[in-house]
Amino acid sequence: MTKKILFTVVVLFATLYSMACTNFLITKGASVDGSTMITYAADSHVLYGELYFTPAADYPKGTMLDVYEWDTGKYLGQIAQAEHTYSVVGNMNEYQVAIGETTYGGRSELGSQSGAIIDYGSLMYIALQRAKTAREAIQVMTDLVEEYGYYSSGESFSIADTEEVWILELIGKGEGEKGAVWVAQRIPDGYISGHANQARITTFPLKDSENCLYSKDVISFAHEKGWYDGVNKDFSFSDVYAPVDFGGARFCEARVWAGFNKVASGMDAHTEYAMGVIDHGENGFASNRMPLWIKPDKKLAVNDVMGMMRDHFEGTPLDMTKDLGAGPYQLPYRWRPLTWEVDSVAFCNERAISTQQTGFSFVSQSRGNLPNPIGGILWFGVDDTYSTCYIPMYCGMNEVPESFAVGNGDLLTYSETSAFWAFNLVTNLAYLRYNTMIKDVIEVQQELETKFIENTTAIDQAALSLWNSGKRELAIDFITNYSVNAGNNTVDRWKELSNFLLVKYKDGNIMKEQNGVFERTDTGMPPGPNQPGYPQQWYRSVVKQTGDQLKVIGSAGH
Repeated sequence: MTKKILFTVVVLFATLYSMACTNFLITKGASVDGSTMITYAADSHVLYGELYFTPAADYPKGTMLDVYEWDTGKYLGQIAQAEHTYSVVGNMNEYQVAIGETTYGGRSELGSQSGAIIDYGSLMYIALQRAKTAREAIQVMTDLVEEYGYYSSGESFSIADTEEVWILELIGKGEGEKGAVWVAQRIPDGYISGHANQARITTFPLKDSENCLYSKDVISFAHEKGWYDGVNKDFSFSDVYAPVDFGGARFCEARVWAGFNKVASGMDAHTEYAMGVIDHGENGFASNRMPLWIKPDKKLAVNDVMGMMRDHFEGTPLDMTKDLGAGPYQLPYRWRPLTWEVDSVAFCNERAISTQQTGFSFVSQSRGNLPNPIGGILWFGVDDTYSTCYIPMYCGMNEVPESFAVGNGDLLTYSETSAFWAFNLVTNLAYLRYNTMIKDVIEVQQELETKFIENTTAIDQAALSLWNSGKRELAIDFITNYSVNAGNNTVDRWKELSNFLLVKYKDGNIMKEQNGVFERTDTGMPPGPNQPGYPQQWYRSVVKQTGDQLKVIGSAGH
């Protein structure tokens, strides 16, 4: 008999990681142009948004590579360096392989491993330097943790090349045994998947090496630990190594549900689960989980996928613009902590896809119909996904825009030329009067993104013409210059936007303007500003709280 359990008290929320991230995975058959796409939002209150760049390089045999933990910069040790490494722009390499991640944590006893050298961030960036395909990346990553140990807690990875899209879920073996147990599944063509800080692979095919790979001890290790005593075919990776609870559903799976809901019908059937209600079957496993992959209602273009990354649960029971916490201007953000108490009763804020603490995000596009340096585009943005602008960075570029470069400012050092600070200035202004100011932001965002998307075909063809005529270095220079200019020009436009917002909304007024030009009277003075006041619902809330304190004496009803 199924037992329904709703956890109403959250004392320790195990998925409050420094990197709480959201990924979606799009296969060739699910995209309009036959490209594969993955998304990634690197959400951390201590991550500075910048575009990493590592050029291809050759090393003498015997060279060692220093490994530093991505989250903290802590030195972990040395591993053997590859004799040749590939160029990597952000999270995409020169062969159009792209990798993203989300941390799910999992069993606490598996969260540390003495002497381990490889953390999850190093896994991504080392694999990108060494792998030409998604399958090869999986091999590199799993070989690394087997040889050098796994330093992090449980992790889900999105891995794509021009042909295939995979989800890899991995967790260390804890103290006393080096390495990790893991399973990887290929997303069926024509389908999409997603993960957001909750392990999602449950049962998996044991005899389908074309579409499923796993460590030889992924089940036997669980048997040895006493965590599973059933038959192999019923083994569920997530339910054994990272069972879903209220937090895993409400704060994590709800983001996957929200993204799916934007592009597919039928997600209403999973609303209760997204709200944290878990049905447990006789085996103790959650029985009402969402499917690992779904078929979208139509094939998706790159702007559709960008749209999946922009969500505050609008139009759902979790809509963040509706309750009192949104304030008078429907702000869909809640400052941390995520959970809180009133009279010893635990409550929570929602954790949406779009969140204030995003360092950087991207939509990768791997296109097999073009030469690799031209085919791969990392649509890259910094800060909040809802208000960022995704800028095309071709994977074959040989330098990155100065405004996005590593070292141009940091979280405690403001830089006038930094993209991260330019975008944060705009969003932190917009948070003050959100439902009005965000319209101005989205207008500029859509203007630029539409232009970039429309220009892609012409840029591709110009670069391809140079490439096919043997002028490959010129082709690389061309796509580099285009990407660098797109990045730097976008930052310049964003600075103009912040100036515009400051002038238009100074002191709670809304200055009159048309098409970005402020109005003046015949004498050059500004006309009286608009002062729309607060929404009626907000005024009612004020009256409810203050009673007659603010009532005008002699007014009706006094």
